[in-house]
Amino acid sequence: MTTTQPEPAPTSALRTVGPGSATWRWGVDWRVALASRAVLLLEVAHPVVGAGVIDHSEFLSDRWARISRTFASARRVAGFHGPDAAVAEGQRLREVHRTISGVDAHGRPYHALNADAYLWVHATGYAGPAVVRRAFGDRVEADREEALFREWQDLAGILRIPGRVVPRTRAEFWTYYEHTVETVLERNAATDLILELDRKPMPVPPNLTVPQPVWNGLATPLAALLRLTTAGMLAPTLRARLGVPWSSAREKRFGRVVSTVRVLDRLLPERIRHPAAERTDVLP
Repeated sequence: MTTTQPEPAPTSALRTVGPGSATWRWGVDWRVALASRAVLLLEVAHPVVGAGVIDHSEFLSDRWARISRTFASARRVAGFHGPDAAVAEGQRLREVHRTISGVDAHGRPYHALNADAYLWVHATGYAGPAVVRRAFGDRVEADREEALFREWQDLAGILRIPGRVVPRTRAEFWTYYEHTVETVLERNAATDLILELDRKPMPVPPNLTVPQPVWNGLATPLAALLRLTTAGMLAPTLRARLGVPWSSAREKRFGRVVSTVRVLDRLLPERIRHPAAERTDVLP
């Protein structure tokens, strides 16, 4: 397992996204929530990422805080606080990961700034929503996908991922993605932990004052839905490798969810389907 760290991109060469971009118009999609757990599993199934999560993450100690920080960071990188904040956040993330290293359960040394692993986490951020658009949309618009991919490449620069490892075309990206899924990703302590946590409702959010049993009554159906969509959006070979249950009955239930989501997506107003599409401002 290589521990090569990426060289930072010159700040002058960085291109940010913002109002009117493809990312804001189509990338912020309500359906992406259905892929959230699948994306997380894909990330931690990478040997370097999984080892770093187990050894260095506070995910278990405060799950809501971790989710909130991740969401806030993603918004800054995506330009919701302006281009300067996006560039600064990319550098901050690089500095945070600089000290994350160790030896995994198989005796392999790892470093969080391993170029392939750093690219993989960013790659799931494009692939997860793209798979959602394929699964839950009626058709995939090539021009729209190309625009989203080009901005994903720009965001790779913001994250200081070295250009030598970033796929140059969408076709190259999917070849890289499928190769990684089939030959690199593995079942590990982090994937097992995520799957075990997903069998139970999340703790009560810190801003809600309701008893855990009341919250469980609300959260349990959602957790079951996310388990189903997680399984449905993983490649069959990866499902089997990670020990994610699947059956003909679950496949039929997933098909019903897909049909329902497609209908809802046609009925919902644009401001809900793509909540950032009409924004022309950035947050302070």
